[in-house]
Amino acid sequence: MDAVFLMNNLWVTVSGILVLFMLGGFILLEAGSTRMKNAGHVAGKTIFTMGLGSLVFWALGFGLIYGEGNSFIGLSNFFYGDFTTMGEGLAGSVDFFFQLAFALIALTIAFGGFAERAKLSAYVVFAILFSILIYPVVAHWIWGGGWLSAHGKQDFAGSTVVHLTGAMAALAATIILKPRIGKYSKDGKSNDLAGHNQVYTTLGVLILWVGWFGFNAGSTFGVDGAFFGYVALNTQLAAGAGAVAAMFIVWAMTGKADIPTTLNGALAGLVAITASCAFVAPWAAVVIGLIGGLIVFFAMKFFDKAKIDDPIFALSVHGAAGIWGTISTGFFATPELAAMNTGAAGLFYGGGFHQLGVQIMGVASSGLYAFVVSFIILKVMSVVMKGIRVTEEEEIIGLDLSEHGSYGYPENMPQSASKNTSA
Repeated sequence: MDAVFLMNNLWVTVSGILVLFMLGGFILLEAGSTRMKNAGHVAGKTIFTMGLGSLVFWALGFGLIYGEGNSFIGLSNFFYGDFTTMGEGLAGSVDFFFQLAFALIALTIAFGGFAERAKLSAYVVFAILFSILIYPVVAHWIWGGGWLSAHGKQDFAGSTVVHLTGAMAALAATIILKPRIGKYSKDGKSNDLAGHNQVYTTLGVLILWVGWFGFNAGSTFGVDGAFFGYVALNTQLAAGAGAVAAMFIVWAMTGKADIPTTLNGALAGLVAITASCAFVAPWAAVVIGLIGGLIVFFAMKFFDKAKIDDPIFALSVHGAAGIWGTISTGFFATPELAAMNTGAAGLFYGGGFHQLGVQIMGVASSGLYAFVVSFIILKVMSVVMKGIRVTEEEEIIGLDLSEHGSYGYPENMPQSASKNTSA
């Protein structure tokens, strides 16, 4: 067993750990972006669904993505248990662990549309069904040898597979669950239900930013040739450009350099470069990030005006920026990098409209599938479970108490609430 094989497997394992640690970033981001009365719930359900998603991915998800099957779905390698290693490429268990971390990120993004109003039981059921019927299908189409892969769809680390898929599920959830109490007045005015801790959200974004190097650079699957450094460079440039663009656009439009918008700009730059990080030149990574930062600002305004209540801004950050990031390779992919990876050169490098068309087709088909199936699942769940939203009283009290019987900030819990809960 040679040194390169060992180093490749070590690098991918460490990258998988970085991706898994991104869930810590999501915990802080989501808890900080929501109200204090729901903080413990938001944090705790992430750990619970992480465990549940892991078991489902082991039993079925990995096989549905990478098993032998057809252009639509894989049909083997269920209840994964390959303990052998190989002299080339990755050990099977290393590859499994890395792919598992990506599936959990997509699931966490989807739950952004549930925030502050869904029953815990809804999280449980949807986590299982999303991990079987939605994420594996899109991942198989693009990464598992499915029909979009055959067309040369470029999505190096998951702008479509992970981010857009999760965002479309979140969109279905926000529509079915409807806005939180007090978000919109009877006259249609939007009220700011501000998150309770901007330090949490900022630290969460920093953890996500660092973890993203596992996400993107880890997707090189090895250290040979050190191409992961180039991918990391593009990732950093796009994230920085996204943060700067979002800060300046909100500053110019409102007169204030809004912190949540700036943070979302950084995440939008990261989401946007995720598909194209191995296909584009550094200057293009900056452009992609800048446009991502602008898009997220206008997307946030659009969804709010449409009365789609998205507390975590999953639709703007992961959806809108995910679409742009995926399509961007159809413009900026260089011939040399496309030849190294997959697909063809982009429009600006003499590739014509072919790759751009493939990217648009991939976004449209994957996004539509994820939204429609998520919507159907959630509608059926609403009927079978007699609603997937907590009662008005439970929502006002907060999900910490109503769903878990304890408060995320115990010292702030009213004595009367404590007595009622214990009773």
